[in-house]
Amino acid sequence: MSQVLKDKVAVITGASRGLGKAFATRFVEEGAKLLLTTTSMDRAQATVKELKAKGGTVALMQADVSVESDTKKIADKVMQQYGKVDILINNAAIWYGLNITPWDAWKVEDWERIYKVNVIGTWLVCKAIAPLMLKAGKGKIINIASNIAKVPAAQLFMPYSCGKGALYTFTQALSRALAGSGINVNAIAPGYTASEASLNQQGSDKIFEIATGEQTMHRRGQPADMVGAAVFLASSDSDFITGQTYYIDGGTVTL
Repeated sequence: MSQVLKDKVAVITGASRGLGKAFATRFVEEGAKLLLTTTSMDRAQATVKELKAKGGTVALMQADVSVESDTKKIADKVMQQYGKVDILINNAAIWYGLNITPWDAWKVEDWERIYKVNVIGTWLVCKAIAPLMLKAGKGKIINIASNIAKVPAAQLFMPYSCGKGALYTFTQALSRALAGSGINVNAIAPGYTASEASLNQQGSDKIFEIATGEQTMHRRGQPADMVGAAVFLASSDSDFITGQTYYIDGGTVTL
């Protein structure tokens, strides 16, 4: 492997399982040094052990991205551990445990909890990490959105769908706010992916049937299908790309 991220330092939030683990695994293979955040240290330790067995340089910390003091600790930790940060993947989100719910049956606290992590948490981590990139004059921020805001299934997970839709605007707005700084801000929007969280949802087989039926490529998307785009957006090959959302969904959303 070419190791296009050799000696780059990447912060990946919510990296103990699912897409976060897939990003971390590929980034280690590409030579990056990692700081992973998690809300469950017990679960994440196994991931770190696997990555270190591959020869990876990996640090781990517990942090809730919806808590501003925790996001400041992420910035402090990456500087203490590595002295810089080149890449941020905002992967932490509430998805595990969500199930199909009528639009008017969600509770106010559901909306607040999902938005606090998925939207405000993404902003808070950027707010903590971007100043470190600004000092260096470069950096890559990759937000993990979803195609759900663009497909009929949006109604089934309404607060999650609306939160992920907000990340499209956030990505564009932040790219403008950081214009000329050397920091690129882009997003990846996976389709319904066979992650642990999706596979444990009620009725997931039926959801996959609907989702793959809407795709141009009629197979289930896997976490590993998302990592190539992340490597590209984290590398120097994407230096002239910012404010974009890439749909990695087997051809469901076409622009």
